[in-house]
This record gives sequence, structure tokens and C-alpha cells, in this order.
Amino acid sequence: MDNFQNTEGLKIIKNWMAQKDFAPFTFQLETWEKFYKNYSGMVVAPTGFGKTYSVFLAVIIDFLNFPEKYGDGLKLLWITPLRALAKDIAKAMKESIDEIGLDWSVGVRNGDTPISERTSQTKKMPDILLVTPESLHLLLAQKNNQRFFKHLKCIAVDEWHELLGGKRGVLTELALSRLTSYQKKIRIWGITATIGNLDEALEVLLPYKTKKMKVVAKEKKKIDIIAVLPDEVEILPWAGHLGNKLANKVIPIILESKTTLVFTNTRSQAEMWYQILLQQHPDFAGQIAIHHSSIDKDLRIWIEENLSSGYLKAVVSTSSLDLGVDFKPVDTVIQIGSAKGVARFLQRAGRSGHSPFETSKIYFVPTHSLELIEVAALKEAVKQKIIEPRVPMVMTFDVLVQYLITLAVGEGFKAEETFEQIKNTYAFQEITAEEWTSILQFITIGGGAFKNYEEFHKVVIEEGIYKVTSRRIAMLHRMNIGVIVSDAMLKVKVLGGSYVGMIEEYFITRMKKEDKFILAGRVLEVAHIKEMTVYVRSAKGKAMVPSYLGGRLPLSSYLGQFLRMKLSESLDAKSSEKELKFLHPLLASQEGISHIPKEDEFLVEIIKTRDGYHLFMYPFEGRLIHEVMSALIAFRISKVTPISFSMAMNDYGFELLSSQEIPLTEENLKQILSKENLIKDVLSSINATEMARRKFRDIAVISGLVIQTYPGQHKNNKSLQSSAGLIFNVLEDYDSQNILLKQAYTEVFNQQIDEARLVEAFNRIENSKIILKFANSFTPLSFPIKVDSLRQSLSSEDLGERIKRMQAEAMKKGKTVIQMARGK
Repeated sequence: MDNFQNTEGLKIIKNWMAQKDFAPFTFQLETWEKFYKNYSGMVVAPTGFGKTYSVFLAVIIDFLNFPEKYGDGLKLLWITPLRALAKDIAKAMKESIDEIGLDWSVGVRNGDTPISERTSQTKKMPDILLVTPESLHLLLAQKNNQRFFKHLKCIAVDEWHELLGGKRGVLTELALSRLTSYQKKIRIWGITATIGNLDEALEVLLPYKTKKMKVVAKEKKKIDIIAVLPDEVEILPWAGHLGNKLANKVIPIILESKTTLVFTNTRSQAEMWYQILLQQHPDFAGQIAIHHSSIDKDLRIWIEENLSSGYLKAVVSTSSLDLGVDFKPVDTVIQIGSAKGVARFLQRAGRSGHSPFETSKIYFVPTHSLELIEVAALKEAVKQKIIEPRVPMVMTFDVLVQYLITLAVGEGFKAEETFEQIKNTYAFQEITAEEWTSILQFITIGGGAFKNYEEFHKVVIEEGIYKVTSRRIAMLHRMNIGVIVSDAMLKVKVLGGSYVGMIEEYFITRMKKEDKFILAGRVLEVAHIKEMTVYVRSAKGKAMVPSYLGGRLPLSSYLGQFLRMKLSESLDAKSSEKELKFLHPLLASQEGISHIPKEDEFLVEIIKTRDGYHLFMYPFEGRLIHEVMSALIAFRISKVTPISFSMAMNDYGFELLSSQEIPLTEENLKQILSKENLIKDVLSSINATEMARRKFRDIAVISGLVIQTYPGQHKNNKSLQSSAGLIFNVLEDYDSQNILLKQAYTEVFNQQIDEARLVEAFNRIENSKIILKFANSFTPLSFPIKVDSLRQSLSSEDLGERIKRMQAEAMKKGKTVIQMARGK
């Protein structure tokens, strides 16, 4: 350390920081020193502590110490998951470089970068280049791409926790395997917030035999979690209606803060809250904005710039502003509804009080009363320092096929040496020689099923090198590089005016001429649709909020665990938690009518109403698991007596509704909830083939079996599903061992069914005391699930009337209990 402390580079950087009244944190000094000693590694620190500078300045210091080791061109490659993140970091880097006195250039290369700038970069690379994983693969798809990386000294992977656990992480792993084959001495550094599996995260990033280590900041960020309580507790809560009621409590929070970020989980929820805030406080016009991925690029950039300058009072956002963009004026964050996970909640909290010495302040606004238990659960998770892991994806052959064609479009590849590179990655360390041969056959002759179809013969072998020689195949491949398979998006343009943003095809095609919808906070009227553009007029009045496919995030297993714990403690008279005290009437009502399950109990309710017989179960395992569990339980009950059900679920539990009496007793309940023959029964209760068929759509697009984007044309969702479905049928009939087909079934089990979590849930249930309760009215736990099921079939006006009726009936039946709970 002494040797490094005396280096000229470190002195220059320390002096520069001192002039700005900064001093390096211990973890930054440690990173700089380890970089100096040729280590690769991973920096782990809270938001706002300067993780970026720990790696960026390590390279600068190294250059200042050893300028003779650095050639012209690209020296630092910075991989980031978000475009907005790249622009913001590039700006901060350029300012620092200019102040330090270097003449380095900083460039950004992604989908927003103008073609002229990309052409200029190709001729002469900047000293630092910021890219997304997809943009990096596009560079690898260029001829003679090794010249770009000739003098590369370091690759930084920013927000690694965000990439880890998805196919974009696998894209990153494969790119790193190629770049390290070009140059063995490249140092790789990941930058991450805290996750539950840091050692595994490091191993996925750096599976190579090299000097590596984790640098973990000792400094901790203080977080203040504040629940926004309604004026009164609703005994029978339901999701989605508290917005208007709580807006009068949210507005003062925004007014008292410098700048506020209001986080929602979905784009439609963001649009609704933007409208609510403007309606309740018209003076916000011009002072607040809305930010999500479907808003036009220029408008997003304007919002980000005005957020940085402090001009905007508040921005309503989805996860599009979750990650490390440094908006210093932001001193308050508001989370609308459940964050669904501890890590996501902490990530969002960290957007406020961005200085290390400030407290991050986050307000939790429930969408229904029961969500207040989540506040207590989140506080407990933070106290115990327990955060979810990000499980890395492995053996994603669709990504591998795409990558190999990328290499073939670029410089070409040799099979044997590329196989060794791929086996070095974490994702494909288990790949066999047979699987590798199968993949090579697939990209050259279409595999067994498609050898007679030339369109699937994409790669040719010339003198032992696998290449793409067709210009058309190369062009279409470059246009479709990436692993995010979106549903077809249409541009929204005001007649004679500017673009507003993007809207999903499945939503807009249900609308007729002169129908109104909301986008980017504006009410728009459909004029006409031509090709991939929706032409609109500005309008006023009531309008539909767009719904987006896949908008609902599932509850994490960790948050579910803490929810069960807090619910178990909720009636403890000694509890000092204000959220649980506030909810006491609701919880006492649940206990009086039915039961509040303890941590070692599992609650089952059977409720008879004029609609029929309702069976409710409460695993607290999240919507996706409940979807599988409800089908499984329905299947097992139908084996006792032939019976049909309709199903509904939320993150807390699920409902099975039948017109027949449900043949459930304390005697057969244990068998119905048994873990015995679990997966066999799951396969009998769901259509795994249909689920795999739908999953195969994405795999087919990523692997290039189905082309999504053509010049001036984007295949719609229906067309993609149809094309992929035909290929799926052919493979099922003629090539059942096809690796992409097998991958579809594997992904169904690992992601949609989540086999590991399902087994864990049934293990827990088997070791719990099962409590069966019968009631004549809905309980506080069951009511939100019932309302969710009605929402699918009723308009908002009809739904409101129906809910009022149901609440009145339930209150009448359970009046005595509720009056006792309220102490009357």
C-alpha cells in the first residue's frame, strides 16, 4: 500500500478531490490500489457513495502513473444497462477529465446515438466508450472489430446486479469471454449495489483464473421509511382506489421537498398518478413530469436534464429511473404501492439524499390498507440486512446461438477455440461437446428438422472459419441483436406535430377512431393508424389509461417471508410498530371473523356467498406462484369430486370459486396440500406444453428462428406467436431433442412455475399447522383477492357499485365482530 500511496497519479487525484472539498472513501482507495496491483474485482457500495469513481478514477490513476502502457484509442469500456445512465455518467466523466487536465474523449454508443457519431467512433474510438450489452454485441458484429479493442485496459460492468439474473447478463458474459481472448491482461471490474449472493455475482462476472476480489464499502446509507397512513383504516380493503384519497397527503410531501421522485410499478399506474396530482393541485402544471420507457426519447432527455437542474418539482416514474442516475436535487422518494422486493425498495430509496452523508427518505403510499404490513416487513428486512439474491441464468442456448451468429457476421470464429472460451463462462460451464456440435449444426444447416430449408442455413464454413456471407442475413441479424423481446410498439404522433412516445400494439388495436387514451400525461384522441404509427389529436375529458402486457411484478420470496412474520406479530399488544397499531381494527376483524395465521400456521378459508362457494388460501408467495398453486389445488380437489372452478389471485393468496359445495374437510386438506407427487400433479394441472409454446416465442426470436424486425417493419405479437408456434410444432414432432425446444420447457419450470420456490413453499406448508375456517362473509384478507377477480370482468363504474354492495353485505354479517374490533 505504501508504494501505491506515493504514486504521482494518486497525488494528482487526491489534490483534485481536495479542491472540490472531497476526500476518497476507504473502498475507493482500496479499489485504486487493487487496480494498481493488476486485480480485477467487484465494488459493492450503497447508492450515492461514488461507486462509479472507484473504477473510473482507478483507470485515470493508472494512466497517470504509467502513460507509456496506454496506446491511442479505447482504454476504458463501460457497460451499463440503461441508456439514460450512460449519458449521465459520460457527462460526469468528461467534466472530471477536463478538470484533471487530461485530453481524453468520452463517447456513448447505444440506440439513441446518431449514425454520424457512430460512424465517427468506428473510424477512431474515444478513450472511454459507454455501451449497453446490445451495443457491444453490435460492435462484435463488425468486420475487423479487434482493432477497436487493441489498447483496451479495463472493462467496467455498471449496475451488475441489474444485469445478473437475466439474459442480458449472459450477453455480457459472452462479450467478456471474447474481449478477454483478444487481450489476456484486460482488467474487469463490476459495480453493484448490495445483493444477497455477492460471492456468486463475482464468480459469474469473473469465472477466469485471475487475481480477483470484492471491495465492499464499510460505509452504510441511513434510510428513513415513512408510511403514509389514510385517515381511517378500511376493514375490507381493495387494491387501486386509495390514490385519490391519499393524494392530499402526497401533495404536501412534494411541496415541502426540493425535488421528489414518485415511483410506481407500472406505466399505467404512472400515467394515473400524474393525472391525479395535476387534478388535485393544478399549480403543479409545468412543475411535474412523467417518465417511463414508452415516452419519446427527446422528452425523456428533457425530463432528466430538468431533474438534474432542480427545475422540476416532481417526476412520476417507473423503474426507468431506478438505477444510478445522479439527480442531486432529489431529496425525497415516494413509493406508490408494494415495491414487491426488498432490493428494489432500497434501490429506489437510494435515489434520494444522494450524498453519502444524507439520509435517504422514502414514503410508502399504500394502494390498499393491507399493504401497510409491507412497511413493517421492509423495516424488519432492512434491520436484519437481508436482501434478495439475483439468480444467474445458465445454459440459455438461444443467447448462445445469437452470439455465434454475431461472431460469424463479424470476424468469423473457429469452433474449437470458441468452444473453450464459452466453457470458461459461468453460464455455459456445463455445456457438453454434444450440445456444442448440435448448436454448430443448427446455425449451419438448421439442425435435424430444418436441413431442407435454406433460410435456416445462416453460417458457412470457409477454411475452418464459421462466417456469414449473405449480406441480407447479416443485415437482419444486426437489426435484431438483443434478448429483450418486446411486444410490437407503435409510435404515437400528434397530427402536424411531434412524437409523444410509444404504445403497445395489443392495447391500441382495441381502440376505435376518436377513442381517447393517456400517454406522457396527455389526453390524446385517435385520428387514424397507418403502418406502425398512431396519429392523434390533443383532447380533453375522460380517457383510458393504457395497459401494458407483463406489467405486474411478483412478490419476492424474502418479502413474503417478512410479511408472514409481521402478520403473525400483528395482534401482539406490546407491538410498537405504528403501521400495525393503525391496522388493529382490520386485523382484529380478520381474527374475529376467521383467523390471523402465525408463522407456523397456514390459513384456509371457505366462504359461502350468493355467488357460490369460495376457497381462499394464503401462502404469501407472490402472484406467479399462486397462479400455479391455484391450478394444482383445483386439480387435486377435482380428483376427490368432479368440480370446476374459476380462479383469482394476488401476491398474498388465491381464490377458487365454484357453484358447487367444495368437498374440503380437515381430514382431506392435508392430502390436498401435500408435497407428495408435487411436480407430477403440477404437470397434470397446467398445460406445460402450451406454456412452453408461449415461452418458445421469445427463444425463437432471440435465436433468430423467427425475425422480429425487418427494414421499416416490426412483426406484431400475433404474427410472432404464429410463426414460433409452427416451428415449435415441427420440433415437437420431428426433433424432440432439439436444444431450443428443451430450453423452452426448462424456462417454464425455472421461471413461470419456479419449481424451487414452489417446492420450498409446500415444504413450509407441510411443516405448518393447517387452520381451516368457515365464514359467511368476506374477510379482510380475502376481499382484495375477490375484487381483483371482479376487475377482469367489470367496468370501473360497475366495479365501484359492486364493491360497495359487497362491503355493505359483509359489514352487515360481520357487524358484531367489527364493532368489537373497533371497541364500540
